[in-house]
Amino acid sequence: MAAPLPLPVNRFKAGLAEGRLQWGIWNAIPGPVVSEALAACGYDWVVIDTEHGPLEPTDVLPALQAMGGYPGCAPVVRPAINDPVLFKRLLDMGAQTLLVPYVQSADEARAAVQAMRYPPRGIRGVAGVTRASRFGLVDDYIGRAEAELCLIVQVETRDGLDRLEEIAGVEGVDAVFIGPADLAASLGHPGDMAHPEVVAAIEGAFARLNAIGVPGGILATDPAYARRCAELGAAFVALAVDAGLLTRAALDLLDGMRADPA
Repeated sequence: MAAPLPLPVNRFKAGLAEGRLQWGIWNAIPGPVVSEALAACGYDWVVIDTEHGPLEPTDVLPALQAMGGYPGCAPVVRPAINDPVLFKRLLDMGAQTLLVPYVQSADEARAAVQAMRYPPRGIRGVAGVTRASRFGLVDDYIGRAEAELCLIVQVETRDGLDRLEEIAGVEGVDAVFIGPADLAASLGHPGDMAHPEVVAAIEGAFARLNAIGVPGGILATDPAYARRCAELGAAFVALAVDAGLLTRAALDLLDGMRADPA
């Protein structure tokens, strides 16, 4: 009989443990070619986002498969909601890091932790032959899987920010992602992530997370602000969304041609 296959190492979780700054990018356009192209660019992590946009849970599997050929890039999957049924499906597909949106309390964080873990420590449903276990060929996957799973909870409201330490301190939460767009709206400044109150809240959140030793992350599409967040101690920073990059590049090309058609 062939030797058991190794349990895949979660490179993103390892990077957090090493204290290494990890640069990421958002995958919102469906299709594994896009996921693979982003992974090929050399980013440390790529978010496969099923919360906003047209990606469905069934799009995650081919995206994970496409990214599998680029060992330097770790996939991070964002489910649409904090739901154990969605978690179960995504984890069985082989997702090892979940970015859970709209977590506003310690109880909601604990629910996410429970959904990531097999009984008796959690409620994740048990299936023997899944891509996560390399179709049953990883020795004792059920007993070992938790060591390589990573839970990021997304704090993106005033209420969540008020309870930041309680949420981040839940055992089993590996990192906290600050959602700048929804936070701006919750603070009364929709669409204005550069408002001083929003900036102060974000920067204060990083200071608070650093004080309790919990890694923090953010999406910062302005390069100067991305560097600022890194200086403030952010452990993982996403720099762009694929659809935004596409439209900006297309507009710049067209504007340049119209300005100087010769």
